[in-house]
Formats: sequence, structure tokens, C-alpha cells
Amino acid sequence: MFSPKPTFNFLKFSLKLILIFSLVISNIYADENSRDPDEDLKDLEDLIALDEQVDQEKQQEEQGSNQHVKTSSEAEVLSKAQRIVLELNNDNTKRVIDENEFVFVLGYAPWCTRSAELMPKFAEAAMTLKVLDSPVLMAKVDADRYTRAAKVLGIKGFPTLLLFVNGSSQIYSGGFTAEEIVIWTRKKTGVPVIRISSVAAAEEFLKKHQTFVVGQFDKFEGPDYEEFVKAATADNEIQFAEVSDTDTLKVLFPDAKDGRLFLGLVKSEPEKYTTYKETFQMDKILHFLDYNKFPLVATMTELNSVRLYASPIKLQVFIFAEIDDFKNLRDSLEDVARKFKSKIMFIYIDIKEENLAKPLLTLFGLEESDKTIVAAFDNRISSKYLLESDLTQNNIEEFCMGLLDGTVPPYYKSQPIPENREGSIQVVVGKTFEELVLKSPKNILLEVHTPWCILCESTSKQVEKLFKHFKGLNSLTFARMDASANEHPDLQVDDYPTLLFYPAGDKSKPVTILGCWLLLIYSRFLKWHWLMKEPHLVVQMKLSTKAGIKELAAAINKHVKAEDKLTRDEL
Repeated sequence: MFSPKPTFNFLKFSLKLILIFSLVISNIYADENSRDPDEDLKDLEDLIALDEQVDQEKQQEEQGSNQHVKTSSEAEVLSKAQRIVLELNNDNTKRVIDENEFVFVLGYAPWCTRSAELMPKFAEAAMTLKVLDSPVLMAKVDADRYTRAAKVLGIKGFPTLLLFVNGSSQIYSGGFTAEEIVIWTRKKTGVPVIRISSVAAAEEFLKKHQTFVVGQFDKFEGPDYEEFVKAATADNEIQFAEVSDTDTLKVLFPDAKDGRLFLGLVKSEPEKYTTYKETFQMDKILHFLDYNKFPLVATMTELNSVRLYASPIKLQVFIFAEIDDFKNLRDSLEDVARKFKSKIMFIYIDIKEENLAKPLLTLFGLEESDKTIVAAFDNRISSKYLLESDLTQNNIEEFCMGLLDGTVPPYYKSQPIPENREGSIQVVVGKTFEELVLKSPKNILLEVHTPWCILCESTSKQVEKLFKHFKGLNSLTFARMDASANEHPDLQVDDYPTLLFYPAGDKSKPVTILGCWLLLIYSRFLKWHWLMKEPHLVVQMKLSTKAGIKELAAAINKHVKAEDKLTRDEL
């Protein structure tokens, strides 16, 4: 920060004193026509304020200059890092792959936002690997421009990370920070474990690594050590370190107990140290890491979303909130997460991140919400749950307990209950499906539609005509339901539009009327290979035909009469 030199400050202060004395003297000897002294003093105050403002602006300019220097320095570092990464093209790609043992390639497209996010991290990783004397050649290719090179490398999307070992490629499977890229690359090129031999080396290691596994061994040999190295090689994300003396171990893992065989996980969060307590077997070590490597409350980003979804902890609680609201909840959430560690995974998503939050909130019908929401997914049984009580720590903890013991019912979204008029097509929502469909004493013809379905509008028009045609039939009720905003456990529909006939005598086995009718039209008018090419276009054309509405009416009549006959037979 810029600060004026002492000499300059003194001169400025002296000048102000001289001005003050001059004004005081002039006020003493002023005649009756002179200005009011208060006005002069006010002018003086204004001048002093102006001086201070000028000084402040100078300081801000100096700070801005320093910041510019800092930014320029960072830009130079990034530019240098990017120059380390070799540019591939159609002409040099095959030669570079063939002539180098290890080549790590980033395939990108200039217009791809995720490529833009990843490129500086890739460049930073390249610089770190160069400092570490890694044998890996880091390269990148504009796969959108150099399509022939992309084909040689096997790049089909953006961004793509591939490591070539003696010409054979393997897909990158690590994290997306520069540190994670470095760890994965070193593991795949012969450095799965870093040996730390002194307290000083341990202190340096801590400056570079926030998350790591540390193992202590009396000698770096034997079955336990071999399993440790196997785990280090198989794991794609976490840096492994090994030590032999306890003093060095204590620097890395202060909670470690004295002993000659130890393994622990260190993370940069309140739950910082986790001790491994099983026997040294590769599978068990990897299992331990899978269940403990994430923070108590992980923050989802586009880069780590796949890793979070792939967690072996399939019961996941999501917190959708703005950043400031999440900060207020964080301590309470971590306390709850600590109690359910390894059983429930807690994930925070910024509700303003539409690409991440909206697809999940849509499953609850809450995509327009801007309030904090706590929801859960059980990926073992494809069920979702919503915390509908106040967001207190006790309520969140009870919600999690209910998820584990099965007492929290799955959530099915529903629109508000509408006011249906007598003698009209009944609008069914999730909350009224049981009453209006399953418990109704009448036959029900249910139209299931969605706003985005290209055929639903034309089908709805046909249903309106059918409703008028069957209006005098008291045993039949017409109903419709928007499947994008309403759900029920007993309604499983995957194709839209769908017309379901629920017989009065047995609502557990609805008949798919629309599916049968469309199949009849297909077989009458089409060849199968045409159907596979443009089925939607053809169906739209046939739905509007007079023969189509007659076929559908006949199918409904058939089922209504069959149901009526069944009822009479039972009587």
C-alpha cells in the first residue's frame, strides 16, 4: 500500500498551518466590509478536505498499480505455464505420441466453457510436473479445428483428458484441480507414493498438499507395505505419503498413536484426521478412502459432479441454498453430517447455479424456488425425499434418521388441488390421484400428458371430442394429468401422451388404450423402417384423421361394455 513520505507529510502540514495563521491574522485586521470569518474557515475546511481527497485518490491509484503489477505477474506465470504445454495439430500428433513414453493430452474446443475452465489448471499442472522432473510430456489439441488429430487420439467430446503410455491411451479418472491432475499423472507414471524422511520435509509437504494419505512403516517392505503401495497405485485422486519415524509422522498426523504400523487420511476441513483401523489390504484401504475422502458437506461443481454422484454412499442429502444462507447453516449441517458419516453423504449446491440445481429441483417441482431446500435421493432404489419442516438442526437430524430407518415417505410432486367442475374433464394432480382415479366407483379414462410432448396437444383435442361423444355415459369419467408436475407411486408412465383406461371393477390393472390404438394405425399404414425414422411426424398426421377417432372410440366402447357385462355377471 502506498503511503506518502514523512517529508512530504510535514511540508503539507506546515502549509496548512501557514494558511490557518494567515486567515486568523487577516480576520483580526479586517475592516467592517471584510467577509465573515466563518465563511473563511469554511473555505479552509473545504480546501483541507480537497487535499485529503486528492491524497486518498493517489493512494487508490498506487494500490491499483500494485494490483495491476500483481495481476500482470500472475498472467505471466500462467502464460509461461501454457507455453510448457505442447500444441498438437494434424501434422505432428502421431509423431509426438510415437516418440514419447508418456504424453498427457487435453482435447479442447475454443467455444467450450468447461474447456476454458480446465485449460489454466492443466497448464498449472504442467508447470508443477516440470519442476518435479516428471517424464510426462503435456500437450493440448484444438480437437474442433484439427479433426484428423482428434480422430488419431480418440477424442470425441470436450474437454477430454487422455494419458498415452507407449502409444496406448487411458482415460483420465482423477479430479480437476491442478493438484489432482499432478497426483493422478505421477501415480500413472511411476510415482504412486512420496517418501518423507525428515520433519523439515514433512513441513514442506504440508505446504503443497491439503488432502493426503500417510502410512508409517518400520521398513518399506513386507506384505502390509505392498498392499499400501497397491492401494496408492489404484487410487486416482489422493496423494499417498510414507514415513518411518514417529516425529515425522506427528507433523503430518498429530493424532497418530505411537506404533510402527499406521495409516491415516488427512483433509482440510473440521473433520481433518481419520485413522484407518482395518488390516492392510488394498481393497479395504480403497473402501476406507471411498467412504471418507469427501468433506462432511461437499460443494458440488460441474467439474466434480460425476465424482460425487459416483460415491459408494448412495443415500445423499442435498442442500440447495444461496451462498450466504449456506454459510449460516454450515456449522449445523456439519454437526449432523458427522453423526451420519459413511452412511449419508451431504452435498451443497448453490441454488443460483442453474445447470446444477435446476435439473434436480425440477424432480420436486421446485425449479423456480429461491429459498433454501433440503432434499435427499436414495440411489439404491431411485427414490427422492423432501424435508418439509423448518430447517433447524434437530429437524435435519430427524430427517436423516428417518431416511436410514425407512420412516420418511418418498416424495411425489403435486400441483395444488384444482376446483373441478361437474360435467367436465377432471384435472387430476398427485394429491388427488388416489381419490379421483383409484377409489372412484366409475370407469376412468386418464390422459397423461406433459407440456414438452410434441403429440400431447393434438391428443388432447381428440380427448375433448371423445369426452363430448361419451358425455351421456354416466359410468365413464374423463380425466387428465400433467406428468411433468405430478407423480403417484401407482402411476408409472414413460411415454407421452398415454391414455389409460381404469376399469371400475379393478383399478390395479389399467389398460393402455392409446398405445394399442397407435400400434393399430402403425400396422395399417406404415412399414416398420419408416416408423423408426419419423414416428412422431406420422402419428401426428394420423391422429387427426376421422378413422383414428373412430378407432379410439370403438376401443373405449369395447372396454366399457366389457366392464358393464362383468358387473352384470357378478350381480
